[in-house]
Amino acid sequence: MLRTLGLIGGAVLLMGASAEPRLEKASSAPPQLEKAFRGTIVSTYPDGRKAELWLKPDGSYVSEGRRHDRHTGRWSRRGDKVCFRRLIFTYCTAIPNTTAFTTKAVTGERIQVRLEPGREGEKGRGAKAG
Repeated sequence: MLRTLGLIGGAVLLMGASAEPRLEKASSAPPQLEKAFRGTIVSTYPDGRKAELWLKPDGSYVSEGRRHDRHTGRWSRRGDKVCFRRLIFTYCTAIPNTTAFTTKAVTGERIQVRLEPGREGEKGRGAKAG
């Protein structure tokens, strides 16, 4: 679970401070958020492994950790933070307004985060519900 949260902690920061995720259709969302809905958020860890995150406009997400474990959960915005819920755990983090940056994962590791076009890996193996 920490692997997934590490990805989420850095990756979702890409959405932009003006994003309104509450059941909003991607076509009416601010441009920064629309990019996240259409792209893949990739976190690269110090060992070179990558984790991916796919946000959906309905407030759900699918993630694939750096060990290829897949999970699903819900995300929402609380003020200037974005929060992710999976099972009973919720993690909130500030929302920056850039599409590539360095941050700290929940695990404490420094990760590189960037938004890539396309959602290629989203439909892979089944995800564990959360």
